[in-house]
Amino acid sequence: MRILFILLSIGLHHISAAQEQPNIIFLFADDAGYADFGFQGSTEMKTPNLDKLAQQGVTFTQGYVTDATCGPSRAGLITGKYQQRFGYEEINVPGYMSENSKFLADDMGLPLDQVTIADYLKTLGYKTAMYGKWHLGDADRFHPTKRGFDEFYGFRGGARSYFGYEEASSAHHDTKMERGFGNFEEPQRYVTDALADEAIAFMRKNKKNPFFIYLAFNAVHTPMEATEEDMNAFPDLTGKRKELAAMTLALDRACGKVLNKLKELGLDKNTIVVFSNDNGGPTDKNASLNLPLSGTKSNHLEGGIRVPFVMRWPKTIKKGSQYNYPISTLDLLPTFYVAAGGNSHDLTDVDGVDLIPYLQGTNKSRPHQTLFWKKEVRLAYREGDWKLIRFADRPAELYDLSTDIGEQNDLATTHPERVKTMFKKMFEWESTLERPLWMLKRSFENYDIERMDRYRTPELIKNEIPSLLKD
Repeated sequence: MRILFILLSIGLHHISAAQEQPNIIFLFADDAGYADFGFQGSTEMKTPNLDKLAQQGVTFTQGYVTDATCGPSRAGLITGKYQQRFGYEEINVPGYMSENSKFLADDMGLPLDQVTIADYLKTLGYKTAMYGKWHLGDADRFHPTKRGFDEFYGFRGGARSYFGYEEASSAHHDTKMERGFGNFEEPQRYVTDALADEAIAFMRKNKKNPFFIYLAFNAVHTPMEATEEDMNAFPDLTGKRKELAAMTLALDRACGKVLNKLKELGLDKNTIVVFSNDNGGPTDKNASLNLPLSGTKSNHLEGGIRVPFVMRWPKTIKKGSQYNYPISTLDLLPTFYVAAGGNSHDLTDVDGVDLIPYLQGTNKSRPHQTLFWKKEVRLAYREGDWKLIRFADRPAELYDLSTDIGEQNDLATTHPERVKTMFKKMFEWESTLERPLWMLKRSFENYDIERMDRYRTPELIKNEIPSLLKD
């Protein structure tokens, strides 16, 4: 009832939206490395389409997600709220859950009282579609078509094969490709390409209506699977790194197909396109690299939470620009909603901000003076350029990101008063949160810490590169 009341209230105030509402396309990669795109400095990966997108829009040098793992990160971006505020603190994989959580696996999903980006945009007359990886609940009641999306083609869970299953019935339901609700239909081509084709069909069908497409690729998450043709494009690479390059090439090609069709339809000038990634790359799993950042997926070092981030809106954003203050995927919901004609006063419960005034220079302050990341005991708090990290197994560490992007010089012992002040604010924020709805087995928390230590310095990461090239 609460969500219905919120949406009805918004609808009553905003029946008539902006005269020319922009289309909105959010291209979302999975487990990609911070350094693994041409526009991020890679010389190994071939990403001409995404490089062009970056040249045509703004690149955020300090773009953050709300969590260092898939599910919680998606919960934060789709609601514009810190997901810890509604208890979605851990990854929603039933087999990972602690038996002491006393929580049913069927209940692991985005709480039904949370309003999504798609919910908000539908009140403004948008057609909405979600393609790809959902990972916000496997149960029917959490389904995308029940969370504001008119159309869906993808899978409910967190990972699957990039090739169609010969017998869909033999796969678990959360890994099957599903059209709409309950119609399981495996693609006849590489999944990354199939998802782009679905988005293109939706664009054609709705070219006269404002639309929102959430295109959440599972690339480049494991399993490491690529077509032979894409593998052959990288004769000088071997091992997982070669597979990653081929999968990244397919991701870039798929994004390019969508962007080219957008231009062909004459819609590119008034379409907001955002490209980003759900968390840092898991170097040990898919050979991704997050340099010059330390850390990886699943920890709160910069390599786990800072991601590639690009936005293009030709009518509004200066092309080839760079924005250097911290921003977050929390900001996507308010940015999209206000651009679509909504009133920012409707969004009193979200934690993100509308980025457009900052990008246009009418607001010269920081979008966020503070940012938080929390997973059970572990917590990171950024205030200005200072970042305090609380661990479960060692004393807290303090870094000045303005001079130490790789987090190599711990200043906690030389700035004890700052640590104390930041701890106080950290506790104040933490006291506003719901308790986690479920928690993970300790083995997974221990693994996250071991992974962090393994990739703790650029030197350690560089030492790992030869192993990533082994067949």
